[in-house]
Amino acid sequence: MSETGIKTKAYAAASAGSELVPFEINRRQPAPQDVLIKIKFCGICHSDVHQAKDEWGGAIFPMVPGHEIAGIVERVGEQVTKFKPGDRVGVGCMVDSCKACESCNEGLEQYCEKGNVQTYNALALDGKTPNLGGYSEQITVLERFVVSIPDSIPLDKAAPLLCAGITTYSPLKHWKAGPGKDVAVVGLGGLGHVAVKIAHAMGAKVTVVSRSLGKIEDAVLMGATGYVATSDQASVERASNSFDLIINTVSSAADMNTYLNMLKRDGVMVLVGAPADLLPVHPFSLIPKRKSLAGSTIGGIPETQEMLDFCGQHNLAADIEVIPIQQVNEAYERLLKSDVRYRFVIDIDSLIGEKS
Repeated sequence: MSETGIKTKAYAAASAGSELVPFEINRRQPAPQDVLIKIKFCGICHSDVHQAKDEWGGAIFPMVPGHEIAGIVERVGEQVTKFKPGDRVGVGCMVDSCKACESCNEGLEQYCEKGNVQTYNALALDGKTPNLGGYSEQITVLERFVVSIPDSIPLDKAAPLLCAGITTYSPLKHWKAGPGKDVAVVGLGGLGHVAVKIAHAMGAKVTVVSRSLGKIEDAVLMGATGYVATSDQASVERASNSFDLIINTVSSAADMNTYLNMLKRDGVMVLVGAPADLLPVHPFSLIPKRKSLAGSTIGGIPETQEMLDFCGQHNLAADIEVIPIQQVNEAYERLLKSDVRYRFVIDIDSLIGEKS
C-alpha cells in the first residue's frame, strides 16, 4: 500500500474485443466519506460483454468490467457512519452522481439530471479519472453508494442482485406487481429468473414467456404458474389479453407487437433489456386498449437497499455458476450462447497469486 494509492490485482480488456488479462490498478485511499471494500464475488452481466467489445460505443480502455460487487468492508473514512470493517456490503451499477438535483434528492440517483457515474467504463466527477469495476480485489466507493447485504443471502448469490435484482425489482414495484396482478416475464435468463422470483414473492401470478419449452421446469421451481412458448403459435394466441404487466428482459429486437398483444386493457410492457436495434412497434398494438410501452433502469440506492432487504426476508437469491477469474473469457463466450443457468459469478479470491 502506498500513500498515493492501493495497488490492486484485476482483470482488464486492453482494447475493444480483446481478451481480459491480468492487470494491476490503483485504488484511491479512503477519503473521509469513503468505504474500502475487499471484493469477494463479482457477477458477470451481459452488459460487461457489450462494453468490453465496445458495442455501444465510447468505451474507455483499459477496462476493468464488473458492477455486481459483493464483499467485506476493510476500512472506512472518518466521516462514515453506516459501515464498519467486517460488514457485508455490495456495490452496483453506479458509484456517484451530482447528489444535488431533484432526482438525487429523492433517492433516484439512477436518474440524476447530470448523469450518474457508472461503476466502470465511465469517468469520475472530475471528468478525467476512469472508473474501474469489480473484476478486482478491492474497490473504494463513496459511502452513499454502498449497500448492506443481509446475512441470510450468501455473498456469491447476492452479487447479481446488485444489477439483475434491482433492475427487475424497480419496475415491479413501480407498476405495483402484487396480489391480483398477472405478470409476465419475457426471457428466463440472468435478469428474467430473478424477476420471476421477485414477482412471485410480491404475490403476483407469474408467467414466463420464452422461445421454447426448455426452461419450463426451472420456471415452475422459481414460482411461475404459467408458461408461453413463442415458438408455438397456439400458445401465443392463448396468451392474448392475459397480463397486467410484462417485464421484457431480452436484449434482442424481437416482435414487440406479439408481446403487446398479450396485455390486458391498460396493461404495461416495461423494457429492461437493451436491444441495440430499433424496435418495430405498430401504433395499433397500443391504441385500442390504452396499453403502454415503458422503460426502466436500475433503482436508486434506497430502493436497492429495500430490494436486498426484501430478498433477505423472502430467502431469494440468484441462481449462479461460480467460476475462477481465469475462466472469464470462456464465460463470456458461453454467455453469448446462453450457456449458463443463470448468472456467472467470479470468485475474486482466485486472483490470489495471479501475476499482473
